[in-house]
Amino acid sequence: MSGDGHGDGPGNGPGPGNGNGDGNGDGDAPGTGTRGGARRGHGSALGEPVVRLEGREKVTGAARYATEHPVEGCAYAWPVPATIARGGITAVDTAAALAVPGVLAVLTHENAPRLGDPGDATLLVLQSPRVAHRGQYVALAVAETPEAAREAAAAVRVEYAPERHDARFTADHPGMYAPERVNGGLPADRVRGDVGMAFAASEIRFAAAYRVPPLHNHPLEPHAATALWIGPRLRVYDSSQGAAPVRRALAVLFGTDEELITVVSEHVGGGFGSKGSPRPHAVLAAMAARETGRPVKLALPRNQLAAVVGHRPATEHRVRLGADGMGRISALSHEVFTYSSTLEEFTEQAATPGRFMYASPHSRTTHRLARLDVPTPSWMRAPGECPGMFALESAMDELAIACGLDPVELRLRNETAKEPDSGRPFSSRMLAECLREGADRFGWRDRDPRPGTRTEGRLLIGTGVAASGHPASVSPAAAEAHAGAGGYRVRINATDIGTGARTVLAQIAADALGAPLDRVRIEIGSSDLPQAPVAGGSSGTASWGWAVHKACRELLYELARHGGTPPETGLSVYADTAEEVAARTREYARRAFGAQFAEVQVDRDTGETRVRRLLGVFAAGRILNPRTARSQLTGGMVMGLSMGLMEHSTLDPDFGDFAERDLAMYPVATCADVPDIEVRWLAEEDSRLNPMGSKGIGEIGAVGTAAAVANAVHHATGVRVRALPVLPEKLLPGLAARRRDAEVRGAEGTTRP
Repeated sequence: MSGDGHGDGPGNGPGPGNGNGDGNGDGDAPGTGTRGGARRGHGSALGEPVVRLEGREKVTGAARYATEHPVEGCAYAWPVPATIARGGITAVDTAAALAVPGVLAVLTHENAPRLGDPGDATLLVLQSPRVAHRGQYVALAVAETPEAAREAAAAVRVEYAPERHDARFTADHPGMYAPERVNGGLPADRVRGDVGMAFAASEIRFAAAYRVPPLHNHPLEPHAATALWIGPRLRVYDSSQGAAPVRRALAVLFGTDEELITVVSEHVGGGFGSKGSPRPHAVLAAMAARETGRPVKLALPRNQLAAVVGHRPATEHRVRLGADGMGRISALSHEVFTYSSTLEEFTEQAATPGRFMYASPHSRTTHRLARLDVPTPSWMRAPGECPGMFALESAMDELAIACGLDPVELRLRNETAKEPDSGRPFSSRMLAECLREGADRFGWRDRDPRPGTRTEGRLLIGTGVAASGHPASVSPAAAEAHAGAGGYRVRINATDIGTGARTVLAQIAADALGAPLDRVRIEIGSSDLPQAPVAGGSSGTASWGWAVHKACRELLYELARHGGTPPETGLSVYADTAEEVAARTREYARRAFGAQFAEVQVDRDTGETRVRRLLGVFAAGRILNPRTARSQLTGGMVMGLSMGLMEHSTLDPDFGDFAERDLAMYPVATCADVPDIEVRWLAEEDSRLNPMGSKGIGEIGAVGTAAAVANAVHHATGVRVRALPVLPEKLLPGLAARRRDAEVRGAEGTTRP
């Protein structure tokens, strides 16, 4: 544990303190974390750049991930995916698979145990001969070794009766309909005023269509689980963003009490949303363990993930913006078209940024959905905001050009103190400050607005900007705080998926207790701990931290009643925030905001594009740990860079499958692609959020970055790419056309008198 920044509080046990440490980290340097060195709260570590508490465990291999927990007599499983996109299974031949040495069982829909319905059809594995999409699991081989299980899976012979399938996504699909709700429980459509009339009357009108391809989460640790039954009790080590939902689902699936199930997700190697809900691998591992009477480990092969763990669905965006001569938006329309599977309805809420980003008296944001014979989409980092903001912020860039305005100035002219759709004031909104601060730091005012004017040899250089926003959400949570002779212990079922959550929670506890950080021990990542929401929606720290803060403050009160010293057996306090969260007024709109700036270089001959530098400036409430915050925001921006320049997947309509199914064919940004990235944040105090004043930061870094990159490419080349990613083949025709135009203009210039 780090001993830095613990203040001057007592280090020898429980004691009172006001717990209001306000070190927020201003982003000026990795080593800074407090304003002017001031920090209230005796011994508080909150606001300090504390190193990760589990860092040594991870780098030495002591941290156990889902399939690394040692269990005796372990068997291994390997799934068999369907090879048709729609139809039924007519026969399954497992004889060859069962003949493989070391094979214990082969489960299919014919012999697998019957499962209860958890309300999620993707979890009802091996229950029916029906095939809803290619890659859906139709069998599971279990063996003494991973190699034998894989060999047996390959030996399973499945016969099908294929049916005509539909896996072709288009915005004019005849099956498009308006869902009642989209992801997050938001209404699918929102209309204010008369957009059509206002658009027609606008002095400046702009309309365009934008496309975002299917995208895949690809965490470093694949979806994996170790399951073992001990009598009626089930224990599962799962790679999940939330152990509690997995336990609830398993209890329904296997018809047992939740109290008999423990799900452990102590260390998780990334998720990006794909592990935010229960997935089939945990069900299969538990099923195989029950059938064989052995502990079973199952790690999904990476080339199967695209079909069974969710993905960001393709979206088509039709954006219309009307403005007056000063660039003030008079009409805003954002229509989104996307798809889901026939198993489950999932609608990416990609039109929602238009509901809160900019002032507009007339607005229309809608979602339309088609149900296809494809894998079920799900959450991916900043669902809705990430693809939606690419379209909206690209359109804002194009509107700025149409208005003859600087892109930063256009956004500033459309600032709003109230959330346009709801009319509620923002609890805090520093988007304008982010834009201005970013412009100053990036050298934006030296920018020549004309595209294609800055060159370095054959390289075209351009800069772009985009704004970003994300909900600042909070959910009820519970925590237990204990004081004893050895210090403090705080227990909560939070999940650290690589974000540094356990470190920040320890800092929150130390701050609330007025104790040195090294006197606080944190236990997280088990469904046996006090219940808390999943690590998702950038709401983890805000939700968990509130419960931890409350439990620790109540523990101090109880300690005071005991004269400041805990009894010999220790003293424990349990607290939950259900009442406080329910009582939070809806008077305010709560969101984080930011601005991303990008500089790119484009080879005029090959179209190769590289990002040279990125700057992100954010207003995300109080920054609780500058070190982990910078890591999260930087990672989000790298993901946005990757989305802008390289990430894409192709849904083959003939096969109903994704062509890019591994990291060889689905490129993501690596160290060689990461440029000079600078992250800054503003000192933002918002007492209406939670006791810490923090907003989520896990996703907003990704929001806006792809648009900033695409806008920079246009500034460099004069070529507008409206369908991500910005690939050389999309630039080359435009570059060639501009080169021909330049040659013609040059030739005309030489012949003129």
